[in-house]
Amino acid sequence: MAKGTTIRMWRRALLVLTALIVVGFGVIVFRLIQLQLVQGETLQQMAVDQQLKDTKISAQRGTIYDCNMKPLAQSATVWKVVLEPSYFSKDERLKEKIVSGLSEILEIDKKELMDKASKRSFYIVIKRKVESDIKDKIIAFQKENNIKAGIRLIEDYKRYYPYGDFASAVIGFTGTDSQGLSGIENYYNDDLTGQAGRIVTARNAVGTDMPFEYEKMISAKNGNNLVLYMNEVIQHFLEKGLEEGIANHKVMNRAVAIMMDVNTGGILGMAVKGGYDLNKPFEIVDEQIRQQIESLPDEERSKARAEACEMQWRNKAVSDTYMPGSVWKMITTSMAFEENLIDENTNFNCSGSFVPFNGARPIRCHKHGGHGSQTFERAFCNSCNPAFIQIGQLIGPERFYKYYSSFGFTEKTGIDLPGEANGIFFSKDGSMGPMDLAVASFGQNFSITPIQMITAAAAVVN
Repeated sequence: MAKGTTIRMWRRALLVLTALIVVGFGVIVFRLIQLQLVQGETLQQMAVDQQLKDTKISAQRGTIYDCNMKPLAQSATVWKVVLEPSYFSKDERLKEKIVSGLSEILEIDKKELMDKASKRSFYIVIKRKVESDIKDKIIAFQKENNIKAGIRLIEDYKRYYPYGDFASAVIGFTGTDSQGLSGIENYYNDDLTGQAGRIVTARNAVGTDMPFEYEKMISAKNGNNLVLYMNEVIQHFLEKGLEEGIANHKVMNRAVAIMMDVNTGGILGMAVKGGYDLNKPFEIVDEQIRQQIESLPDEERSKARAEACEMQWRNKAVSDTYMPGSVWKMITTSMAFEENLIDENTNFNCSGSFVPFNGARPIRCHKHGGHGSQTFERAFCNSCNPAFIQIGQLIGPERFYKYYSSFGFTEKTGIDLPGEANGIFFSKDGSMGPMDLAVASFGQNFSITPIQMITAAAAVVN
């Protein structure tokens, strides 16, 4: 009996031991599968991140030229100041000398710089976009104090606009990371940006960056240059003429002018006033608006400043719609001539107003006494609204909308600028009532963009 009990106990112990071995090895095998197959790629990346430090090297952004190769936007060389504390971590006198010298040259708080200098690293950026005169001071400081290691100067780039506020709505600007935020800079950002390089630095077991011998540098690829159709001379005259027009006609809500080559559709000049200094895009130009923003409570000031910036950056030539008015009469004329409905000698009568249909209110001419009997040629020169209402009636709503669409007013032009808007017609299907047709004949009660209007005008010329 005692012998049988002993055997059973051994069997039970053997079973328990076997179960423990199976479970134990099962857990180990399961964990190995989890680490190798499920989490393997993630853990491998974590190991690489822990052992290597990847630092971006900026690429030089491409230059923007006018059609005569005058630079309108270019990248000037600046410098990134890097501290390498591991080279002087055991020399307190040298550390104090470096911190004191750099804090004075770079105008950085000494305590803040000392905290960075006390870290165990071979790469700490302490200031970006440093101009060449400051770089020269740092080099002179290194020579005077015989500092052979501990400070590095890495070439970087800063966007510069030689003409300030010239063509600001068209050219646009870049942010602190050299990404295009507006205008051509934004639209062609991928082409202008280039490809950033890298400095891959090894780290030791305690996470400290290794010396430069353990670095691998991949050079940056500079961005492409861009040549615009715009002519810098024409643009200057366009902006000057626009300023005179604003002063003479007391324009309040900014003004826009476009000059297009009718043979190609190329934009020779595009001016929007008031603009802003491309080198200081976040500075509010309008003194009155700036004072209003400063008088606001703190919680409202930031939003108001952002809205003011957006407004001064806005390119009215492509992003805003307006009622074209009498300039539209060339389009109405083209419709009627193309359909052989009128010629230069077709007669129209203007009594000073015109009733487009029974029961409608009369639509007045700008000449209250009327132009009397006149040929189309005179009616066009007189910009006579009653004559053009009659022409619109000859065209009819269906043909009017057909030409409206054919001239491209139902879609965007596709100009190489961000934020282009589309026009707003009476209805999406083109249906028009008698009064709609009457006022549309002389360019009222629908809206288009300036770029749509000049594109259509170039088509008329052709």
